[in-house]
Amino acid sequence: MTPTPRRTLLSAAAGFAVSGLAALGLADAARAQTAGPSAAEGGPGGGPSGPWPNRPVRVIVPAPGGGGTADTLARVFAQEMEKRVGQRVLIDNRGGANGNIGALAGARSTPDGYTILWSWAGTLATGPALYKDLPFDPERDFEPVVLIGNVPNVLVVNKDLPIHSLREFGDYARAHPNAINFGSTGNGSSMHLAGELYKSLTGAQMVHVPYAAPAAGVTDLLAGRIQAMFNLITGVAPQARAGAVTPIAVLDDRRSPQLPDVPTTAELGMPGLVFGTWFGLFLPKGSDPALVARINAVANEILSDPAARARFEEQGMTPLGGDPARLASFLHEEIGRHAALVRQSGARNE
Repeated sequence: MTPTPRRTLLSAAAGFAVSGLAALGLADAARAQTAGPSAAEGGPGGGPSGPWPNRPVRVIVPAPGGGGTADTLARVFAQEMEKRVGQRVLIDNRGGANGNIGALAGARSTPDGYTILWSWAGTLATGPALYKDLPFDPERDFEPVVLIGNVPNVLVVNKDLPIHSLREFGDYARAHPNAINFGSTGNGSSMHLAGELYKSLTGAQMVHVPYAAPAAGVTDLLAGRIQAMFNLITGVAPQARAGAVTPIAVLDDRRSPQLPDVPTTAELGMPGLVFGTWFGLFLPKGSDPALVARINAVANEILSDPAARARFEEQGMTPLGGDPARLASFLHEEIGRHAALVRQSGARNE
């Protein structure tokens, strides 16, 4: 098994109104038992003839199309996958309810390897703690395939503040209790929980200010109406490079190509302050283990290819990879970690 990746955390926000999921695990298991020969070897699950894939593959992305981080990264992956499997790989955007609508569609899909779920920390790790009646279980209702990668958060502050390092940020927070207002995209979001993690590790007193969209928070940060953000690096790197905000630290254990001159929290003596959005591939429960292994192998081939890695890194993601067990154990750990931060923050979406 490959080493456990850095500890990362993320997000959930937005309302939730989808129906319950009844007996999904049993239904999928029954289908798997009657599927016959391995789908990866061309049995009934793999189509009328030939090995998987012998027709287009659908990747459900639980986010709207149009250039967001999740959608952009999924499209890069789909393009790279097409080159290697000889079939079209089609993106199926299912936005809404913080990814829960798309995740539910992935859980309910036929376990034949032709529908893959592309999902992330906010939906699968934070969601169980945020939502009272989540209609799927991230561990029970999916077969983990591969941990794709991570997009870290970065701490940035208003450029007029006398803060240029993580130590100075901590000193300022201690000297000015509740004077630092940090923005986020909502209660339970990545940016919110990253701030809660910082508070839990340092005892700092800061005020959380939720926004409906990241751009609104960045606008207020530039204007000095809030003092800090723990933004995803993709959402604030241009402003940091232009000198419009002061980047303090990347919440990770390796530097980001987006901001290569900005130190990491691990470098600065806070290895526990790591936070970001991780992405993974999942199949519905009951999928043939041979299909899981086949798709895992394709994904790892992509993630180890220098040209493909460069494409992901251009979008702010550090490629990871590994076997299905790595993703399974990582997801289990993340669900517990996110639950603790959600409890601390008091966030809740009914």
